[in-house]
Amino acid sequence: MTEHQLKERIQEIGREASLRAVAVATHDYESGLSFEIDGDRWFHAASVIKVAILLGLLKNAEDNTLRLDDPLHVRNRFVSIADGSIFRIDRDRDGDAECHRRIGRTMHLSELARAMIVRSSNLATNLLLDLLGAANIKRVLSEAGIRGVRIIRGVEDEAAFQRGIINEMTPAGAQQLFRIVCEEGFLREDTRRLMREILLAQEFNSMIPARLPSGVKVAHKTGEISTHSHDAGIVYPPDRKPYIVSVFTESDPDADFRAKAVAKISAEIHSFYTT
Repeated sequence: MTEHQLKERIQEIGREASLRAVAVATHDYESGLSFEIDGDRWFHAASVIKVAILLGLLKNAEDNTLRLDDPLHVRNRFVSIADGSIFRIDRDRDGDAECHRRIGRTMHLSELARAMIVRSSNLATNLLLDLLGAANIKRVLSEAGIRGVRIIRGVEDEAAFQRGIINEMTPAGAQQLFRIVCEEGFLREDTRRLMREILLAQEFNSMIPARLPSGVKVAHKTGEISTHSHDAGIVYPPDRKPYIVSVFTESDPDADFRAKAVAKISAEIHSFYTT
C-alpha cells in the first residue's frame, strides 16, 4: 500500500462511519516516514489534553518545584474561568471512583497523575491543573517546542463550554507531545520512562490498540465527548522501533461507530508501517 492509498483508505473509513472530520498525524521511528491528513486542524481536545497536564507535572518535578510524593488535598469544588461560578465533577461520570472516595483527605501527586491518565479521572485532572496553573503548563509546552496544544480550563467547566471556551489540540500537536516521550532532550531519561509507563497502563483500549496484533503495546491517551473521539499514542510493535499515531475525529452526537473507525484507521496505519 502506498501512502496515497493509505490516505484514501483512511478517508473512506471516515465516510463509512459518517464522520464530519477525520485527521491524522504519524511518525515512524523505524523508517523515518511521517504523514498527515489535516494534521493542523484544531479540535476540541477532550481528554487528550491530560497528556499536556502530565507533561507539565513531570517537568515541574524535574525542576524541583514540586515532588511527585507531595500530598494534595482532594476536594470537589472548582471555579469556572467563564464567570466565577462553582462547579463539581459528577462522581457517576468520572473514570476513577478512588479519587472521589478520598475527598476530604489527601493523595500523592503521583497517584493523581495515574488516575488522570490510566482511568481518565476528571477530578484528578482538575486538581492537578489547579495546582500547576494553565500558564505554567503553557510555559512547559512552549519550552518543549510543542505547538498545536491550547490549554485554557479544567474539564466539565460547563459555563465556559457554553461560551465556547475550550481546550483545543491538533493531531500534529498530539504527535509532538508523544515525541517528547520518545526523544532525548527535553526530559531526563527517567522522567520519559515514567511518563511512558503511566501511558502504557491506559485502561481504555477500544481505539488505537483494539485491532492491533497481540504483543503490540500502546502508550496512549483517549479523548471522547459527544461529538469527538480521539486517540493518540506510541505503538510498540515487537522487534522494531515504535511509531507515533494520533487520530482525531468529529461527528454528529448520534454517530455510532466513531471508536470503531479510529480502531480501523489504527490497524491500517499499523499494516502500512509493518508490512
